[in-house]
Amino acid sequence: MLIDTHAHLDDARLASELREVLHRAEQAGVIRVITVGITRESSLGAMELARRFPIVAAAVGIHPNSAAEAAPHDWDEVERLAATESVVAIGETGLDRHWDFTPFALQEEYFARHLDLSRRTGLPLIIHSRDCDTDMERVLRDEYDRRGPLLGVMHSFSSGIEQAEAYLAMGLYISFAGMVTYKNAEPLRQVAARIPEDRLLLETDCPYLAPVPVRGQRNEPAYVRHIAECLARVRGVSLEQLATATTQNARRLFARLQ
Repeated sequence: MLIDTHAHLDDARLASELREVLHRAEQAGVIRVITVGITRESSLGAMELARRFPIVAAAVGIHPNSAAEAAPHDWDEVERLAATESVVAIGETGLDRHWDFTPFALQEEYFARHLDLSRRTGLPLIIHSRDCDTDMERVLRDEYDRRGPLLGVMHSFSSGIEQAEAYLAMGLYISFAGMVTYKNAEPLRQVAARIPEDRLLLETDCPYLAPVPVRGQRNEPAYVRHIAECLARVRGVSLEQLATATTQNARRLFARLQ
C-alpha cells in the first residue's frame, strides 16, 4: 500500500481523464493521494476532488509563486477551508528564489501566515523550497526557536544532507519525488538513504517530475511506485517494508488521512 503525499490533480493535463488516472493508481497499490492547492481556486478544486473521489484528500494554501496574484479575500478562503474536516494539510507554501513571480518579502509574509495557520489548526504544512536553502532554514529556525517543533514535510526534497538533518531536528518529514530516480541524482539518493525510516515520505508532484522509467512523460500517482522501488533499493530494504513505513508515516503526519 502506497500513499502519494503530493499531487496536483486539478492540473489540466490530468483533469480530462482523472477517473482513469486514479484507477491506474489503485491498480499500482496507491490507497490515498493528497491533491495540493496552490491558489484559492485550486484549493477549492482540491476540496471538490476529495468530495468526488474517496481515494483523494485535500491540502489548501497559496504557493509562494502565486502569492503576488492573490486577492485579499483569497487568504480568508484558505483559512475557512482549513477548518473543514476533509482538509488534511496546509499548503503548498514556502519560499522560491528560482522564479521571480512574487517579491521575496511577500513570499515570507505568506509563509508566515501558513505557519501560523498550521499552529492554530494542528494541520501539517507542505513546504516548497527552491534555490533558497539559507532563507528557508533561517525562517524555520526562527519559528522553531519561538514556538517549538514544526509539523510538516519538506516536499520534493532536493537539497543536501545538512539541510535534511536541520529540518529533521526541527520535527519535519522529508519527501522524495521523481528526481531521486534520475541518472544524475546519486547525491540525492545518498541523502535519501540516510533519512530515518520514520520520517520518510513518497510523492509524485504530478503532473511534473515523472520518475525513471517514465521520465519525460506526464506524471501521475501510479508512478509513485517507481519512486518507492528506487528508495527501497537505495536503502537496502524490500518494497514491502518501504511501502509499509512510508504509509504509516503519512498517516501519522496527516492525522486526518484515514
